Amino acid sequence: MAERLRSLVNDTPWFMRALQAVAQLDLPSCCIGAGAVRNLVWDALHGFEVPSALSDIDVAYFDAGNLQPQCETQLRERLEMLSPGMPWEVCNQAGVHLWFEAYFGYAVSPLLSLEDAIASWPDYATAVGVYLEANGNINIIAPYGLDDLFNMLVRHNPVRISADGYARRLVEKYDVQRWPRLTIIR
Repeated sequence: MAERLRSLVNDTPWFMRALQAVAQLDLPSCCIGAGAVRNLVWDALHGFEVPSALSDIDVAYFDAGNLQPQCETQLRERLEMLSPGMPWEVCNQAGVHLWFEAYFGYAVSPLLSLEDAIASWPDYATAVGVYLEANGNINIIAPYGLDDLFNMLVRHNPVRISADGYARRLVEKYDVQRWPRLTIIR
């Protein structure tokens, strides 16, 4: 499945442009993850010619040495200059614990790495990140593997998001009319 994901990424011009732009940020630990990867795979598995609209392209990175929110803004602005017209969203996973309680209503512990962050994402199918290595190879971070993503199975990852948060996410993110072959576990 990893080779299939690499092939899908490599064969998708907009995704490769996005990865190349992110690589130019020269961050030590970053990836494109979540919905951008999910939509790419599910659209391909459904045989769609036109990709699903993305509300954002999630760029996750980990920099515990700089938790200033304006850094995320500066990186997003840089991405907008490098690859305009893409809906960039940039988040330093090292600082998630600083805003999580205000947004979701409960406190969480600091994350330890980008891999730790991805392992905490709300469902297993979207707990996947993709990045370009310095040599141009496409690499994947998938702490739970790629089975749920390629089997179009949506299951709650209880590491960080509550059951209520997961239920809200199902309504907001998973369009069974768009992707009728999804299996959603509530």
